[in-house]
Amino acid sequence: MIPHTFDEWKNCIVNDCKTELTEAFTARRLKVYEDRNNPETRAFVKLYGQQHLENVIRWLKSGLE
Repeated sequence: MIPHTFDEWKNCIVNDCKTELTEAFTARRLKVYEDRNNPETRAFVKLYGQQHLENVIRWLKSGLE
């Protein structure tokens, strides 16, 4: 399932993936996802689409606030 809201996404990351949304995790993921030429980012877009990438970047940034 592709999450469509911040709460769904956070549940996937924290509960399903057992990953803490720390500042370090968020910074690492943003570094990858904001680099459109990164192979991991390109694979993410191919699998989940550009809109989901933009959502995840927004959600990661909101987690820092």
